[in-house]
Amino acid sequence: MATILDIINGISQVMASTHDGAKDSDGDDVKIGLHREEGDPILDSRIIDGFKVRFQGDKICLSYQREIKLKELHNSKFESEIGSMMKKAVSFIKKEYKKLTGNALSLSAEGELDVHAQYLSRVRTTVVAYQLYKIGGSPMRGQDDAKDGSKDRLDATFKKFLELGGVDKKPKNSKASGDNYKQFNPFDMKIGQRNSNLK
Repeated sequence: MATILDIINGISQVMASTHDGAKDSDGDDVKIGLHREEGDPILDSRIIDGFKVRFQGDKICLSYQREIKLKELHNSKFESEIGSMMKKAVSFIKKEYKKLTGNALSLSAEGELDVHAQYLSRVRTTVVAYQLYKIGGSPMRGQDDAKDGSKDRLDATFKKFLELGGVDKKPKNSKASGDNYKQFNPFDMKIGQRNSNLK
């Protein structure tokens, strides 16, 4: 069974080849299904879209960003189209993860798709969408037990630290045993060398 570090490394390796213009091992363009792959890269205006992931415990947060025209934003199927682009990205991650590691990656969506549109001009807007996916079969399923165990270890370590630092634990004749502190008095200053051995 793969450890969480293996899963993170595998997904990170997949994400390393998702930038615009990425090539596969045969030297061909990486096909994900994004809008930027359509049309001629020289004659047509460039379409800006892409995705990235970040890890949150036993989940990954997939974010998809795209620059669109304002009229596309008012389309009634706009949110479902963004959702289908997210599914293409997840499908690509799973397929490439299987190709790289030999293990299957299970990602199940949690919660609703969160889509934000921001005004750029009277013609264009930028859209950012977020979706959480739970990593299935990862060893993090028992992370609550691990957290409880670490809390017990922390409590024991902290108690031991407090026991070591108590003033009442020191012997009575110790120089650090309490009231040997003298407050500074500017009228009771002595002149001379601090170290009498110095000449």
